[in-house]
Amino acid sequence: MKRNTLVLGVMIVGIALLLWSGWHNLRQRRIAMQLAEANHVVLTPAQPSQSAQGDDSEDVDPGAKLRGKTAPAFTLSTLDGKKVSLADYKGRPVLLNFWATWCAPCKIEMPWFEELRKQYAGQGFEILGLTADVDAGKDVIGKTAKQVGVTYPILLTTDKVQDAYGGIEYLPMSFYVDRDGKVIEATAGLSSKNEIEENIKKTIASGATTAMKGGE
Repeated sequence: MKRNTLVLGVMIVGIALLLWSGWHNLRQRRIAMQLAEANHVVLTPAQPSQSAQGDDSEDVDPGAKLRGKTAPAFTLSTLDGKKVSLADYKGRPVLLNFWATWCAPCKIEMPWFEELRKQYAGQGFEILGLTADVDAGKDVIGKTAKQVGVTYPILLTTDKVQDAYGGIEYLPMSFYVDRDGKVIEATAGLSSKNEIEENIKKTIASGATTAMKGGE
């Protein structure tokens, strides 16, 4: 009888711990989402061994050199070995997002990208995810992408491409490229979903294709 009571007690404690753990994880995720929605920019050094930046994060402007200029061309491989070039999307608005499997802010915004991609697909909008940690291996990268629920193309980037886009010192980093291949906006760190959507709208509205339709 005492043994049965002890077993029952252990089971109750175990269930209580599981419930607490689930509630705690949910609470932490909600807090992260709320911070993001409040336009709280989170910068993560592109190398996980580096220390995170604090008050200097607001001075980071990744678009200073590329904003208003033609986006650097590239041809990269997908996780299944298919070659994808930025030129393949000529005439379409594209969001280039540099991310990594270990980057927590990246994994907060990626589901937003997926949702907005579907919302604006009818206007030709596409997203390319350029993973900055190819050393993690294709299996790990693919598993992470699946866990966060994204279906847009994931490309294995190179040092050459990262250098062409300013060195990618922080993650996540996004470049909004219009129909003419011009960088309309660039952001470093986690922005709110509303800000991301506004940048997407601005990118879609820019470019020769849209101007031509407007003049018909």
